[in-house]
Amino acid sequence: MLSAFRSALATPDLRKKIFFTLMVVAVYRMGAVTPAPGVSYPNVQACQAQVDDQGIYSLLNLFSGGALLQLSIFSTGIMPYITASIIVQLLTVVIPRFEELKKEGQSGQAKLTQYTRYLTIALAILQATGVVALADRGQLFQDCTEPVLPDNSVWTLAIVVITMTAGTAVMMWLGELITERGIGNGMSILIFLNIAARIPAEGANILESQGGLVFAFVCLLGLAIIASVIFVEQGQRRIPVQYAKRMIGRRMYGGTSTYLPIKVNQAGVIPVIFGSSLLYLPQLLSQLIGDPNEASGWKVFLQNYIVNQSSWLHILLYFAMIIGFTYFYISITFNVDERAEEMKKFGGFIPGIRPGRPTAEYLSFVLGRITLPGSLYLGIVAILPNFFLSITGQGNNQNFPFGGTAVLIMVGVGLDTVKQIESQLMQRNYEGFLR
Repeated sequence: MLSAFRSALATPDLRKKIFFTLMVVAVYRMGAVTPAPGVSYPNVQACQAQVDDQGIYSLLNLFSGGALLQLSIFSTGIMPYITASIIVQLLTVVIPRFEELKKEGQSGQAKLTQYTRYLTIALAILQATGVVALADRGQLFQDCTEPVLPDNSVWTLAIVVITMTAGTAVMMWLGELITERGIGNGMSILIFLNIAARIPAEGANILESQGGLVFAFVCLLGLAIIASVIFVEQGQRRIPVQYAKRMIGRRMYGGTSTYLPIKVNQAGVIPVIFGSSLLYLPQLLSQLIGDPNEASGWKVFLQNYIVNQSSWLHILLYFAMIIGFTYFYISITFNVDERAEEMKKFGGFIPGIRPGRPTAEYLSFVLGRITLPGSLYLGIVAILPNFFLSITGQGNNQNFPFGGTAVLIMVGVGLDTVKQIESQLMQRNYEGFLR
């Protein structure tokens, strides 16, 4: 890995791409700490110092790199884009028009990307309106009396919402710039930076509150978790595929042997995001319905068993949701019938398996067997922070720096970026040989 980066910096065009990516990252981080107009920055900092548990906002704050609770111009973060991308991807199975666009290739993908942008802006408006409303009503920071929006007139609140929505549009543009002119996938890198930006602060909190021994234990545990995640993320089942020879004109095509890779973690981090989002809904409903200070029976049950992230019922629900969403998401994104039909169309077949329906049944069998350990792996990594809440002294599982959604995203994005750099280096190394 280090040799690849050293070679990348020695290559002029790759060096330009890396420096361009770093420049865009610097601009993005400046926007993440710049408060929106009308927001009292000293009062926001005072409220953040008073509130330790971020509750239902922890997942959004994680993906915004802490910008949400600072009410900056990038407060909405990249979450609207993630949600819009997932919705459009799921709609390709439901809406025939979207499915046709997906099969059209680059032109259809460009149209789907345009729909994703429109939906992102709409979701950003909704999220920014909700954040501003919660901040104006004093529910964004519980038990904080400092007014984060001193001027709560309609015009001022509208300006804040428009600024945050424009910040989401700028983040989309910055991510596309990185994808086109930089290194790696732009949106993934922005998410990676948002999560990585919180690790030093969380590490300092653990060191200050628990001491050096616990801090060293957490660092060693984090390294072990990251190594395990890398090992599993690289694991895949390679199904051999043989292509028959075909005579086209005077030339012979085909006759090659390849393989169809099926990753152990075929679903990525999407099931963890789904499960986390659904488990935040009970606490959100308990705050929106009725008096927040009323201690009714169902609210006490939700607070003690569902919302409390160290309770066994919460952990079991979270684990079961991740397993269920893993199977659901893989069944949508990996269509075994389409893969079998594509292989049959191009003259490919799995040795010992007849093309067509038997191939689809075999792929479904293999996918079902490999999805089980993948879903268990996702569930175990996601609930690891819940078991270490008492050790770290943190009030929320998203604050644990080496577990759950954070480590899955960081490892995945890091591996993809390194692979892209190495592939571009290989192209340049073999360029003179091919000539």
